[in-house]
Amino acid sequence: MANIAPNNNEKQLSADEFIVSKTDKNGKIIYGNKIFIKISGYSEAELLGKPHSILRHPEMPKIIFKYLWDRMKAKKEIFAYVKNLCKDGSYYWVLANVTVTLDANDNVIDLHSVRRKPSSKAMQVIPALYKELLEAEKSGGMEASEKLLNSTLKAKGESYDDFVFNLQH
Repeated sequence: MANIAPNNNEKQLSADEFIVSKTDKNGKIIYGNKIFIKISGYSEAELLGKPHSILRHPEMPKIIFKYLWDRMKAKKEIFAYVKNLCKDGSYYWVLANVTVTLDANDNVIDLHSVRRKPSSKAMQVIPALYKELLEAEKSGGMEASEKLLNSTLKAKGESYDDFVFNLQH
């Protein structure tokens, strides 16, 4: 896929809409519901078989995806706020809940993600935090971004999971 230039057009999910997708264990899309296809602006054929990173917005700090993949490798679920990039350059924010599907031998079969509209409380905090994380990443790499995220969580006295949960509720 060609590089897409982001613009300032924001799309939003309604409170009762859920984006659902599945990827293989390497992150290639194997399923997307109608809402996922519609909001992304891609056709189903354009999405299937592509890496989920096709939707990665350049304003997303890499540390968030590191957390996500570390959790997936540990076969644990994660909740994360994600800014996604649409085919037309617009964007949308989601609270993603990503889980692994395991076979009878505890091997990862695929990844399942259900995404919903983030709370207004989260949207008052997350964009600014991600901007800071991205700046730290640009100047000092992902290590600097991770250090900033960890110090932010420590200052709040919260784990990553509690931080995400408390912003949504």
